Amino acid sequence: MSSFLTDKHVIIVGSGLGGLVCGYILAKNGFRVTVLEKNGQAGGCLQTFSRGGVKFETGMHYIGSMDRGQTLYKFFNYLSLLPDIQLSRLNTDCYDIISIGGQKFPFANGKENFVQTLAEFFPQEKENLQKYFDVVSDVAQKSPLYSLNFSNSPVFLNAGYIQQSANGFIESATDNSLLQSVLSGNVPLYAGVYGKTPLYIHALITHFYNNSAFRIVGGSDIIVRSLANSIKKMGGEVLTNKEVTKINCNSANAVSVSLKSGDTFSADFFISNTHPVRMLELLDTNLIRKAYRHRIQELSNTTGIFTVYIRFKKGTMPYLNSNFYFYKNENTAWNSVNYDPKAYPDSFLYMHQCTQSDQIFAEGAVLMAYMNFEEVERWKGTKTGSRGADYKDFKRCRAEEALLLLEKQLPGTINCIAEYYTSTPLTYFDYTGTERGSMYGVLRDCNYPVQTLVSQRTKIPNLFQTGQNINSHGILGVIIGAVITSGELLGINSVIEQVRACG
Repeated sequence: MSSFLTDKHVIIVGSGLGGLVCGYILAKNGFRVTVLEKNGQAGGCLQTFSRGGVKFETGMHYIGSMDRGQTLYKFFNYLSLLPDIQLSRLNTDCYDIISIGGQKFPFANGKENFVQTLAEFFPQEKENLQKYFDVVSDVAQKSPLYSLNFSNSPVFLNAGYIQQSANGFIESATDNSLLQSVLSGNVPLYAGVYGKTPLYIHALITHFYNNSAFRIVGGSDIIVRSLANSIKKMGGEVLTNKEVTKINCNSANAVSVSLKSGDTFSADFFISNTHPVRMLELLDTNLIRKAYRHRIQELSNTTGIFTVYIRFKKGTMPYLNSNFYFYKNENTAWNSVNYDPKAYPDSFLYMHQCTQSDQIFAEGAVLMAYMNFEEVERWKGTKTGSRGADYKDFKRCRAEEALLLLEKQLPGTINCIAEYYTSTPLTYFDYTGTERGSMYGVLRDCNYPVQTLVSQRTKIPNLFQTGQNINSHGILGVIIGAVITSGELLGINSVIEQVRACG
């Protein structure tokens, strides 16, 4: 157990990636850290589960920028994750396959390969593709925290990248409607909304995976165990089955948290790794103004997801070392959020699970399609595993519809399936607390960039927020959000300097 460099104690409510990274950074810098998790398993969207001997990812399916010297590699090195993580590289010529109307377009790693590969399908568009990717690269390079440059401001991008829509940028890059749809093909990675999702979200995610793309061998819960063990080695605690029911405040600050068990934990600082609406539900204090509560409660959230977890018959399904995005036609990518429930689904994302570095046959896969909360809202308030026969029938019908569509695109898949399992936005709501089962939390809107910004700071001086609603979602976005939050206690440039020192 390491000795503390400060007598300050910080309590982190929620053990998702943002909470654990904050816990690691602060423990590394001498704070006494206690992470409280309501569920029996830590990890938030990094949680996994096993069925029939096969482990399934629930949120973190593949990662990028993990070659030596790239951004996520540097963060993983700083967080002491590299010794515990084994990676399997996705196909560099087609880490993503975008299927539109039956035609398949590969995304290749590296700017030149990306441009040249797509130019083979769109020979008249090579110059436009180069200009498109120049902007994508410029967004990443000019983002101080993504490029690990020192910053004196939590605002990490220029206004143009924040106030321009992703689809508007893509449409300005090319007049070719099919190419526009192809370049929008990774939209499920951010559940983009036409006319709202900012350019920077699309650009940073595209750049992140274009650098390099990998699956984590054995599941993303390895990250959880590694961070939790590091926190404990540095004298901190990661406690599960500890549901916080209230954050208690005096006239000026937060002072303690109350647990469902009746226990109370006091601390000097508090960090909420929950959805902002969930955090507000824990606060009964005049320090939080009604106007702030109203703004947070009225924020739009990204759509939810329906997932079919597929267990294959042993040795029957050849391993697909690419991610497969399907759209019925070139108008589907941005419109999939507003799908017709009677013609479900009109798009999906399909990925195999990686259990070993030299994978030959897949043991499992995930098939994901958008699902709006309205489809399952009538079961809100019921508990997982006891929602009734009508809920099971609903999920079975949706799963069969999705699997039949998958079979049409990849014939022979259904014959390889031993069993499948399902989850809906209600599942995400129950396990992660994200509002209305949202995939990625609060929806950023380029038309209202300030209003849809969720700050790491609150009106309570010693209470902060972290997680996918701060900065951005995804593994890199959440880690950078945790750096921003930790920087409130340590100084942002101090943390950046520590990360840079790790190479």
